[in-house]
Amino acid sequence: MSLKHTDLVVDFKDTKIAFEHKPDDELKKAAWMFRMMNNPSMVKLGSSLGLKALSWGVPFAESIVKNTIFEQFCGGISLIETQKTINRLFEHKTLTILDYGAEAKKTEHDFNKTMSETLAAIDFGATNVSVPVVSAKITGMARFALLEKIQNGKELIEREKKEWKNVLKRVDVVCHHAWDKKVGIFFDAEESWIQDAIDGVVNSMMEKYNQTSVIVYNTYQMYRHDRLEYLMSSFEDAKRKGYFLGAKLVRGAYMEKERERAEEMKYDSPIQPDKKSTDNDYNSALQFCIENYDSISSCNATHNEFSNYFQAELIDQLDIPNNHPHINFCQLYGMSDHITFNLAKGGFNAAKYVPYGAVKEVIPYLIRRANENTSMTGEMSRELKLIKQEIKRRRI
Repeated sequence: MSLKHTDLVVDFKDTKIAFEHKPDDELKKAAWMFRMMNNPSMVKLGSSLGLKALSWGVPFAESIVKNTIFEQFCGGISLIETQKTINRLFEHKTLTILDYGAEAKKTEHDFNKTMSETLAAIDFGATNVSVPVVSAKITGMARFALLEKIQNGKELIEREKKEWKNVLKRVDVVCHHAWDKKVGIFFDAEESWIQDAIDGVVNSMMEKYNQTSVIVYNTYQMYRHDRLEYLMSSFEDAKRKGYFLGAKLVRGAYMEKERERAEEMKYDSPIQPDKKSTDNDYNSALQFCIENYDSISSCNATHNEFSNYFQAELIDQLDIPNNHPHINFCQLYGMSDHITFNLAKGGFNAAKYVPYGAVKEVIPYLIRRANENTSMTGEMSRELKLIKQEIKRRRI
């Protein structure tokens, strides 16, 4: 399938464009990586052994991880090291969204460190024309249990009131700095039992900093059956209060955990009844954002081919410039290159979501990437299939 525009053709089957940034040796290495990840038992064993080896300080363990799965899915261990990845992407007209990849933090010291890292990423982005946005998690700057207590409307004790005040201050410092440096910031969606608390914080930041342009973005997980309606009500609220809405659209990342918790605690699951419902809501959300692009800046953050085609079609049908700053596409670094680089070649705002950080700190992220690429039926993943096609085309 391809979309014919006035002056270009977008074809996700074009592996030459998809992988022209990878020399032969890197392409072969990527094929090996995805072949390994296509084996469920190997992914499970490798994840377990990798975590243990790193925690035990096994010699060369960190080096092995860094030169394999880390290299495939992360930009570098530091912002400086990530610059090479940023430059390489931009050579192929692809933007970078930076994300400090450390997760599962619990102490005030760690929360302040995450804030500092995010501020540094904003500064770094401000010096790179190809880094328009950085990404952050509210749970990187706030204790999960505190967010849960806020959402449940429970009264905070004095120590918790001070803690919550510090959370709001951290988030505001980050957003103010992003506003000052003219760099956007995505706040990720998280579990439903803390999402209302996150929405409250992010909405207040949008109202404060999105008065004249979009700096702050909330994330809407469309595998939840209530999020399309929430996106629309968020837009109405933004119009009423006089600010621009920033909307990053994703399908979602916590489905199994959400369903298990709902069943265990005997409440109605927030998850859609089936994939078709998720896809329908996702594409409806895309259409809503594109049709209101003058007041909504959106990011289509998906690896789904149809949804990317669909947005490109809408842009074409509505005669909107392909590179309008309010309309964006994004895929994870190391995945779906056939989507990202072909969109970039077509003149669209296409970006890679590039995590960075110490190897030990990004291991949870890397394990999720490996699990995502594991085929339940044992068939080749889409990534491996495309890479093999390009290898055959090059005859290497």
